[in-house]
Amino acid sequence: MILQDIKDFNKQFGWEPDVLNAAHLPRGAKKIIVCGMGGSHLAADILSAWKPEWNIVIWNDYGLPPLSERDKKECLIIASSHSGDTEETISAFLEAKERRLPLTAVASGGELLSLAKSFGVPYVVMPDGSIQPRMALGFSMKAILALMGERSALKEVTSLEHMLTPAHSETIGKKMAKKLKGSVPVIYASRRNGVVAWNWKIVLNETGKIPAFANVFPELNHNEMTGFDVKKGTRGLSAKFHFIFLRDDDDDPRIAKRMKVIEKLFAARGFRVSAVEFRGGHRIAKIFSSINTAQWTAFHLAKLYGVEAEKVPMVEEFKKMIA
Repeated sequence: MILQDIKDFNKQFGWEPDVLNAAHLPRGAKKIIVCGMGGSHLAADILSAWKPEWNIVIWNDYGLPPLSERDKKECLIIASSHSGDTEETISAFLEAKERRLPLTAVASGGELLSLAKSFGVPYVVMPDGSIQPRMALGFSMKAILALMGERSALKEVTSLEHMLTPAHSETIGKKMAKKLKGSVPVIYASRRNGVVAWNWKIVLNETGKIPAFANVFPELNHNEMTGFDVKKGTRGLSAKFHFIFLRDDDDDPRIAKRMKVIEKLFAARGFRVSAVEFRGGHRIAKIFSSINTAQWTAFHLAKLYGVEAEKVPMVEEFKKMIA
């Protein structure tokens, strides 16, 4: 159940991933390509934001991204599909195998694991196939780090089991849900925290079953904000928006200033504006603490709207129609 998944979010970080076929695990990769769709690449997005010095590419399409001859020699491809049956990810796996590229896999089951086993490819089995992909970020991140051989980062991530406090995040999320009812959330963050804003959007879409949007500073100051300079003829178009600013004390002071100014400009134009502070100590703890708050916000919004929070029936309907 999604409620228990959110309550136990911190416990995911205590899981110890086991790499199967580890003898064939490539080492020394200078470029990591994570092939995954939806929730199956979110952990890689977070990892890239946490460790921007690492050369991580997220590929959410069929096949593989364009690769130079140097890339082919120095990359490690991680095919990530929570279910193990995502057709785009399977196509990436098969193309990588055909081109004899360094290849690994992460899944909870399905065809992807069967392929990894049959080809002797290194892989990690996710521990709980019933959890929704968007909720399995701790499992997914630890699996990716294990395949990368990043022991130090794994140790740091493991510490989150005792650092995150889902109960406190629920208090914030429940209050935020009440503020957001009846509106369309727009989540804003610094570019370095853009992945967190995107995670807020994702859970509000998938768990809350509502439209939600996200953007980052300073780029939005050069385009998007002008769409909210409401006039008499356009006021009705944006009446439903509620802006959430994700504030981080570690952001560039110039970004913090831009946030404060935009908050004032939007409030003066009659928009609803809220702020959510980053908290939790070191960077990766702050990221996941905010994401857990987003999970609670979306869950309580689903309750307020009377919609089912866990499943994504429209996604399943779509898959059947394209099969």
